[in-house]
Amino acid sequence: MNVISESRSRPVADEIVPVALNGGRVTSGFREALFDAAARRGISVNELVLRATAEKLRDAGGHFSGVFHPGDMAAR
Repeated sequence: MNVISESRSRPVADEIVPVALNGGRVTSGFREALFDAAARRGISVNELVLRATAEKLRDAGGHFSGVFHPGDMAAR
Protein backbone atom coordinates (compact mmCIF):
# COMPACT_ATOMS: atom_id res chain seq x y z
CA MET A 1 0.00 0.00 0.00
CA ASN A 2 1.41 3.36 -1.02
CA VAL A 3 0.33 6.00 1.52
CA ILE A 4 1.72 8.92 -0.49
CA SER A 5 -0.28 8.16 -3.62
CA GLU A 6 -3.44 7.66 -1.55
CA SER A 7 -3.07 11.04 0.13
CA ARG A 8 -2.73 12.75 -3.25
CA SER A 9 -6.01 11.29 -4.47
CA ARG A 10 -8.05 12.61 -1.53
CA PRO A 11 -9.36 16.20 -1.64
CA VAL A 12 -7.68 18.51 0.85
CA ALA A 13 -10.04 20.42 3.13
CA ASP A 14 -9.57 24.16 3.43
CA GLU A 15 -7.81 25.11 6.65
CA ILE A 16 -9.54 27.69 8.87
CA VAL A 17 -7.21 30.70 9.11
CA PRO A 18 -7.49 34.19 10.67
CA VAL A 19 -8.00 37.29 8.58
CA ALA A 20 -7.06 40.68 10.00
CA LEU A 21 -8.88 43.70 8.63
CA ASN A 22 -8.45 47.13 10.14
CA GLY A 23 -8.06 50.79 9.33
CA GLY A 24 -11.22 51.06 7.26
CA ARG A 25 -12.81 54.51 7.25
CA VAL A 26 -16.33 55.06 5.95
CA THR A 27 -19.02 57.71 6.09
CA SER A 28 -21.20 57.82 9.17
CA GLY A 29 -24.28 57.00 7.08
CA PHE A 30 -22.68 53.87 5.64
CA ARG A 31 -21.51 52.79 9.08
CA GLU A 32 -25.01 53.20 10.49
CA ALA A 33 -26.55 51.21 7.62
CA LEU A 34 -23.92 48.50 8.02
CA PHE A 35 -24.49 48.10 11.76
CA ASP A 36 -28.28 48.16 11.29
CA ALA A 37 -28.11 45.44 8.61
CA ALA A 38 -25.92 43.24 10.81
CA ALA A 39 -28.22 43.74 13.81
CA ARG A 40 -31.32 42.85 11.74
CA ARG A 41 -29.66 39.58 10.72
CA GLY A 42 -28.37 38.85 14.22
CA ILE A 43 -24.76 38.60 13.07
CA SER A 44 -21.60 40.61 13.64
CA VAL A 45 -20.55 43.39 11.29
CA ASN A 46 -17.45 41.33 10.44
CA GLU A 47 -19.56 38.33 9.45
CA LEU A 48 -21.87 40.48 7.32
CA VAL A 49 -18.94 42.08 5.48
CA LEU A 50 -17.14 38.77 4.92
CA ARG A 51 -20.30 37.03 3.68
CA ALA A 52 -21.11 39.91 1.30
CA THR A 53 -17.56 39.80 -0.03
CA ALA A 54 -17.77 36.02 -0.48
CA GLU A 55 -20.99 36.39 -2.49
CA LYS A 56 -19.35 38.98 -4.72
CA LEU A 57 -16.26 36.80 -5.22
CA ARG A 58 -18.41 33.75 -6.00
CA ASP A 59 -20.52 35.74 -8.47
CA ALA A 60 -17.30 36.87 -10.18
CA GLY A 61 -16.22 33.24 -10.63
CA GLY A 62 -14.18 32.73 -7.46
CA HIS A 63 -13.87 29.18 -6.20
CA PHE A 64 -13.61 28.39 -2.48
CA SER A 65 -15.22 25.80 -0.23
CA GLY A 66 -16.84 28.24 2.18
CA VAL A 67 -16.29 31.32 4.31
CA PHE A 68 -16.28 30.19 7.94
CA HIS A 69 -16.39 26.45 7.23
CA PRO A 70 -16.62 24.35 4.06
CA GLY A 71 -20.13 24.33 2.62
CA ASP A 72 -21.49 27.41 4.41
CA MET A 73 -22.13 29.29 1.15
CA ALA A 74 -25.33 28.19 -0.54
CA ALA A 75 -24.81 27.32 -4.21
CA ARG A 76 -26.62 29.46 -6.76
